[in-house]
Amino acid sequence: MCVGLSAKVLKVQDGTALIDSNGAKLEVSSAMLESLEPGDYVMVHAGVAIAKITEDEDEQSDELIGNLRKTSAR
Repeated sequence: MCVGLSAKVLKVQDGTALIDSNGAKLEVSSAMLESLEPGDYVMVHAGVAIAKITEDEDEQSDELIGNLRKTSAR
């Protein structure tokens, strides 16, 4: 099973994006996506931004991951 991480783009420069995913800031490749800008939301897999998503999709993803964490902690 592959899991993607949703995140907000903070900065884009030279094919790299600085993202924020629940407070964790990471640098990922943005080479697959055209016209990526700060404020966009992306799905990240294996260190690569693979798709733009909406803010609502980001929130839904965060909620699902949170529920999985609660379930696995039991």
